Order: sequence, then C-alpha cells, then structure tokens
Amino acid sequence: MVTQKSKVFSWLLFDFANTSFSVMMVTFVFPLYFKNVICNGEPSGDAFWGFSVSLSMLLVALISPVLGAAADFSGKRKRFLFFFTIISIVATALLSFMGSGMAVAAVVLFIFANIGFEGGLVFYDSYLKEITSDKSVGRVSGYGFAMGYLGALAILLLVRPLLSKGIVLDNASNVQMSFLVAALFFALFSAPLFLVLRDKKKGESAAISYAAIRRSIMEVKFTVQHIMSYPDLARFLLAYFFYNDAILTVIAFSSIYAQNTLGFTTGELITFFMLVQTTAISGSVIFGFVTDKIGPKKTIVITLMIWFAVIFAAIFADSKELFFYTGMLAGMSMGSSQAASRSMMTRLTPSEHVTEFFGFYDGTFGKASAVVGPLVFGLVSAQAGSQKVALASLLLFFTLGLLLMTRVRSAGSLGSTET
Repeated sequence: MVTQKSKVFSWLLFDFANTSFSVMMVTFVFPLYFKNVICNGEPSGDAFWGFSVSLSMLLVALISPVLGAAADFSGKRKRFLFFFTIISIVATALLSFMGSGMAVAAVVLFIFANIGFEGGLVFYDSYLKEITSDKSVGRVSGYGFAMGYLGALAILLLVRPLLSKGIVLDNASNVQMSFLVAALFFALFSAPLFLVLRDKKKGESAAISYAAIRRSIMEVKFTVQHIMSYPDLARFLLAYFFYNDAILTVIAFSSIYAQNTLGFTTGELITFFMLVQTTAISGSVIFGFVTDKIGPKKTIVITLMIWFAVIFAAIFADSKELFFYTGMLAGMSMGSSQAASRSMMTRLTPSEHVTEFFGFYDGTFGKASAVVGPLVFGLVSAQAGSQKVALASLLLFFTLGLLLMTRVRSAGSLGSTET
C-alpha cells in the first residue's frame, strides 16, 4: 500500500533528480562548454546561448497550457510527465557527443533537452495540490526546492573529478562524460515518482488526439478570456512574469559572468556553485516555514528585496571573495522566492483546472518570461561590451514584479478570494 509519506518523498525525489539537469546544463557546465569549446570562445557565444535558452522557453510557453489542459481532460498527467522527462534525459545524453564547431547540433539538442525539463515541470508542480494540504503547502514546496538544491550539490560532487582540468578543449572528453553522468542521475532518481504516484482521475480519452487537442485549445481560450474573473491570480501571474524573468536570466548567465567578468577558474566555480546550492537549501526550508507563517505574498516581497541587494552587490563586486558572498545570498533568495511562488500559485488555483493553470504558471508566464531576459542580457552585453551593464538591466524586471506583487490579495484559495 502506498502511503502519503511515500508519495511526498517520491515527489521530492524527482526535484532531487531534475535539478541535476538545471545546474549542469543550464546554470554551470554546459553554458561554459558551449561558449569555450563548441563556440571556440567567440564573443557571439553569449548571444547564441541567450537565443538557445529563449527559443526553448518560448516553445514551452506555447505548448504548456494546451498540454496541461489535455492532461486534465485525459487524466493521464503522469504519462505527459514521463514523456517530457525521457526527452530531456535522452537529449542530455546525446549532448555528451557534441564538440568544437558543432554549435547548430548542440543548440538543437539543448532546446529539446530544456523543453523536456521545463515542460515536465508543468505536470510535476501540479501534483503539489494533491499530496499536501493548504496548511503545509509552503513547507512541502520549500522541501521540494531544498531537495532540488541537494541534488545539484550531489551532482557537482560526482562530476568534480571530471572537471578538475577545466571546461576547456583539452578536457572536452571528461566534460562530455559529465553530461552523461547528469542524464543517468536524472533517470535514476526520477524513477520512483512514476512507480509511486497515480493519477486519481481515470480519463477515457487518449492522452493525445485531435479531439483532445482541439478541446484543450478551446479550454485554454476560455481560460484566457475569463482569467480576469480571478484578479489576484492574474496580477500574481503578471508579477511572476517579470521577476521570474530576471531570476532565470541570472541562473542562465551566472557561470559565464563569473568566469568572463571576474576571472573565476573552474575549481572556484565548482566551489562557488556548491556554496550557492547550500544556501539555497537553507533558504528553501527556512522560507517554507516563513511562508506558512506569514503567507506567500509577504514572503515573495521579502525575497524580491533580497534580489535587489544581490544585483547591486554583484554589479559593484570587485573581488572574487565579495562575489562568493553575493552568490550565497542569491542562493538563499533563489530557493525562497521560487518555493513561495509555487505556494502562492497552489493557493490561487482551482482543483478542477490545476494542471491547466500550472500550464500558465510554468509555461505561458514562467517560460515566456525567460524569453525576454536572456535575449536582453545577451544583446546588452554584446553591444555595451560589459556584462555588468547587462546585469543592471535586470533591475527593471525586479522592480515591475515587486510593484505588481504588492497589488495581489493573498487571502485564501481561488475559490474564496474576493473579486
């Protein structure tokens, strides 16, 4: 018999698994490998990398709401999650064969891998409402992100020997092997979720069919037309669009910024990201309790104020030591803001449309926001010749997110929120 604790643990373990992809392929190793080895260190690598991240996020933004609605109708949410997870794992494994001058092939594979990772989050996050109560959603969401950062820490420890000679052409074979390790790590620790969790709704329709897709599109159209009936949800999603844009951009360019602007070595970067994951774990857990105590809205506002401090500190950081402290603060705010945001969305989401609404949260608003930030950062960096100027441009996104967030009323769930 499957207990509630085993359901929660298998859900948490998936976060432990998939963050290996995030830290290896989006945040740290692959961005540097892509620019230094695949693009041979050319300055255009920043813009090319920004384009790759943005395009993959745009595609996820377009398909997530429709697939989320299809999952709700068919009752086969786990099947969708499995499909996207396999895509990400296989594409990540294939990236281990990419070398110098293979930019186009690497971009295509990365786009597929990131679509699998980000698209799967839509279905994964939607399980949160089923495995926990409103009183503990903040803590469980925080535990999820904490497990994710623990997974990131674990994968960094595993691949550290492979990266000891640097993310350079002379060490390309070892770096490529690290991508294969990440794919295997993702596959191994994501498996329990598919063995333990069951979809409560037994749909009679096929997971993917013309009728299902057509019905899903109509449902999404209906949701868009009537989303203003839920003003707090609409305001929150718009706020999330802006501040999440800035957060995802910081994640996508952090390793490139640290190496190119401050001259971090590979060894220093590994230590840096391990410290970031450690503070992210503590931030996710601590602010998970804070969220349940004071509510997700106040928690998000607090974390956004921390992000302002992070950006200013990074811009004026003139030493590696100061940037280390800045990174630790960023880790704490990263884990806490993401956990609180997921808690906020869970409270504002009606049960009958949980996957579809999370499609808008993770897809339309979450991923579409990531289309703008990386492009802006890459273009500003290329034109201004300074990554610090590009970093400063993110302050606008955080400001807009904070202003919109202050207008969100956070009492109750969607059904009991005043309109």
